[in-house]
Amino acid sequence: MFGFLKKVADYTRDARDSAKYLAQGLSVTFDHMRRRPITVQYPYEKLIPSERYRGRIHYEFDKCIACEVCVRVCPINLPVVDWVMNKQTKKKELRNYSIDFGVCIFCGNCVEYCPTNCLSMTEEYELSAFDRHSLNFDNVALGRLPTNVTTDPSVQPLRELAYLPKGVMDPHDVPKDLPRVGELPENVLKRIATEEAKGGQSNSVQLNPDGDAS
Repeated sequence: MFGFLKKVADYTRDARDSAKYLAQGLSVTFDHMRRRPITVQYPYEKLIPSERYRGRIHYEFDKCIACEVCVRVCPINLPVVDWVMNKQTKKKELRNYSIDFGVCIFCGNCVEYCPTNCLSMTEEYELSAFDRHSLNFDNVALGRLPTNVTTDPSVQPLRELAYLPKGVMDPHDVPKDLPRVGELPENVLKRIATEEAKGGQSNSVQLNPDGDAS
């Protein structure tokens, strides 16, 4: 008897949860139905990637020590590190470094574990090519810095819908003085330092026994 009642209670709970999740999904659908379609005139207009977007990898040849940590942490052993041992200095000499972006999954492990920070993720996502072999970038191609969407004078940067200010539905309505998705790391550090300085000044104000501020 108790087993039957437990099954009925579980079935009722599952039905209630299913109805709740269905209502949540339909609410998102109905919310999008009242929005007008927004067309991005690519390539004259481009959406701004997030600050932590994992795009094409940038490589600095001078910082690389050929430790091959990037190869060991890569899930598919993708980076190719060509080096020789210098018998005089007894150190590795790097000859070439390459990554095939036709196979890369852009997980960012090589960037995370690089001991010399010679690898970094960029905002470049336009990697289409007619030949798959052209996606195999050597150290020269990897060293090329891409042009950011916000710094390219020939492109109008637009925010994605999730990063628009409250109440704004069209990225074309965002003021031009707010081009980024959010704040850059250096701006965040400056803001935190300013807030801490203001907080320290406010805490340093004390009252004398007479009630006057000192």
